[in-house]
Amino acid sequence: MAERRKTVFVGMSGGVDSSVAALLLKRRGHRVVGVFMRSYNIDGCAERDAEDARRVAERIGIPFYVWDFEEEYKQRVVHYMIDGYRAGITPNPDVMCNREIKFGIFLEKALAMGADHVATGHYVIMRKTGAGLKARFALFSAEDSNKDQSYFLWTLTQDQLAHSLFPIGDYRKPEVREIARRAGLPTAEKKDSQGICFLGQVSIGDFLKEYIPERRGAILTTRGEKIGEHKGAHFYTIGQRHLDADFAFPKTGATGSPAARRPLYVAAKDILANTIVVAEGSDDPALFRTEVRLVQTSFIRGVEYEGPVMARVRYRQPLAPAMLVKSAEGGHVLSFASPQKFVAEGQSAVFYGPKGEMLGGGVIAAPSAV
Repeated sequence: MAERRKTVFVGMSGGVDSSVAALLLKRRGHRVVGVFMRSYNIDGCAERDAEDARRVAERIGIPFYVWDFEEEYKQRVVHYMIDGYRAGITPNPDVMCNREIKFGIFLEKALAMGADHVATGHYVIMRKTGAGLKARFALFSAEDSNKDQSYFLWTLTQDQLAHSLFPIGDYRKPEVREIARRAGLPTAEKKDSQGICFLGQVSIGDFLKEYIPERRGAILTTRGEKIGEHKGAHFYTIGQRHLDADFAFPKTGATGSPAARRPLYVAAKDILANTIVVAEGSDDPALFRTEVRLVQTSFIRGVEYEGPVMARVRYRQPLAPAMLVKSAEGGHVLSFASPQKFVAEGQSAVFYGPKGEMLGGGVIAAPSAV
């Protein structure tokens, strides 16, 4: 049976992925409308991206709009990130952007304007079972495991998924670029954006210093030895290696000279005491945890699950076997079969079923809460 023609509003970021998403939907016969979501941006790249998206829409032959979500983005994503760092955690603005902006106000406005669905250039596969009121939607890792973005979509609900499409989830990145080249899309060779989207080329540290004052504090080893001073525990995250700090290594003794040291990684931080603890070498036991408590847990199918899962605590981290159970303190606990490295409070832990279905995720809680 041929796919029913639908009205789809595509979030076009000005990159090749969302460009091809719009193209594929147009080729399938849908009524496609391109929308660039103007959000908060501090390095000026938004204007260039909007123009790239407009040129793609013109090439494809679809209507194109720019919707201004700057204030909503500031309140729901930027302030969320700043408040998280101020509280001493490492928030994930990409997860919040998807929940609040792309599948929040963008979806709401598109539906109000007559859309059946919204679509994005996310690398993720969605499958539907059942029909009508019994319809259920499941998310799976993308065909291209190197580009899979299911990690950032764990907050989505059945209602949001019922009105969402992910056209490129079955393609690999080189295939997406080739589709764009053959169609003559101006974004075919455009480089992928890196890091936090609204920062552009501005570092996260420089951005946060506009809102959180620097405050010098001690850098401690896992043995409690002070080896230097940092500029504020708020600015560091677990697993961070490149430290903007001042070290005072003794010439002799257990600590050794700078040249003889192994790389240092942030293993813990205390916001109240304004101290950070660093581990020497990436294999230091202080960098690993076997149990992770999750709060704000969400399940894609809307039904809680307990049992064996495959999980990750960082984007692109290999999936690892774990057991998911409810916590007596609220939320859930992931108990991994083997220790996991660089577990940062505030980041997302996402878990999958045995057949690759993404079951859901949660926000990683403080180690002391486990």
